[in-house]
Amino acid sequence: MKIHIKNGRVIDPISQLDSQLDVYIGAGKILALGNAPAGFVANQTIDASNLIVCPGLVDLSARLREPGEEYKTTLVSELQAAVAGGVTSLACPPDTDPVLDEPGLVKMLKHRAKQLNLAHVYPLGALTRQLQGTVLAEMGELREAGCVGFSQANMAITDTQVLWRAMEYAATFGYTLFLYAEDAFLAKDGVAHDGEVASRLGLKGIPSAAEALALAGLLRIAKETGAKLHISRLSTAEGVNMIREAKKQGLSISCDVSANHVHLTEHDLAYFDSNCHLKPPLRSQRDQAAISAGLKDGTIDAICSDHTPVDDDGKLAPFAEAEIGASGLELLLTLTLKWANQEKISLIQALGLISASSAKILGIPAGQLSVNSDADICVFDPSLYWKVEAGNLKSQGKNSPFTGLELAGKVKYTLVNGQLVYQAQP
Repeated sequence: MKIHIKNGRVIDPISQLDSQLDVYIGAGKILALGNAPAGFVANQTIDASNLIVCPGLVDLSARLREPGEEYKTTLVSELQAAVAGGVTSLACPPDTDPVLDEPGLVKMLKHRAKQLNLAHVYPLGALTRQLQGTVLAEMGELREAGCVGFSQANMAITDTQVLWRAMEYAATFGYTLFLYAEDAFLAKDGVAHDGEVASRLGLKGIPSAAEALALAGLLRIAKETGAKLHISRLSTAEGVNMIREAKKQGLSISCDVSANHVHLTEHDLAYFDSNCHLKPPLRSQRDQAAISAGLKDGTIDAICSDHTPVDDDGKLAPFAEAEIGASGLELLLTLTLKWANQEKISLIQALGLISASSAKILGIPAGQLSVNSDADICVFDPSLYWKVEAGNLKSQGKNSPFTGLELAGKVKYTLVNGQLVYQAQP
């Protein structure tokens, strides 16, 4: 299949390319940028006039709910949501049911995803068996099965000796650990940021110190062992400052934030909106400002969707009892564009936060538009507004704190391995 994308504004964060060029695709690869290769005859032509052509987005955290929770969503529905949002590669945490701590489960998930021929799925294997934090999982076998890194999802390892051994082992073989920084005891039973809003609403709080204390331990052990560490979903100003300092000291560390925390704060909980029941909790305006500053100066490496779809029943309970999570795959691009517009950030820098940087963290061949690279491409209209509502989301999880808002940036076409896998309806 040969495809010609013409008249588009091509943006590639890796090469810093930002120019109106034609893109020529064949055999799943980008054959040329600019002038057509000799003898090239397109089977399909996409007119990208007034559209942006960029690398397919790479999402660092998207729960697909398979295996085990197909009553919430299915692999089919969530990968359709991914390509509708321009996401061509995604990492899924290991907190499925059963947990991704067995090579057979990882192989099954990758096989199922490959058969669907939609977005690429890169599993994160469980760092400890059943995510219980006591016995290390068989990281070598999980790596061979297709895991790109190892994670505890939202579960903490309270035994620091186990954590130390995990980092030593990971450092020996060059594995990346994707860890969430939260002290399990300080966060116990908490449902909101420990601040004035939680106090007024009578909700049990999770203090910022819960992140800072856990992060301090992770950074110290990483420094001692030389482990490659990625901190998932940073949420506090203190956490941002600690990462900034760790990078100055030369630690092999990266981090991301969720698109939700880039835009929302504790004040969005004011009407007990259960769609705002997230983990980490929505923090203060000071924390939000620090996150934005960290994204601008490079302290924070990437933005993820933290896609955690929940069925309707899970969100109908009172706030404190409602299930944690929000649907985000289809909002990653538009929320990143909204932030970039507010902060006057260039498109090339903003798109890098959801493509090239994420791909580098995962160590996968994605997030770039260059000759001979895989033709995973997102084509979108940056000025087209669309309304976030259940009927407009492909995901089975319709829960979003942004429901009802009109946002700019609509994906028109998504290509994976040189095949057109999504085309927006006229």
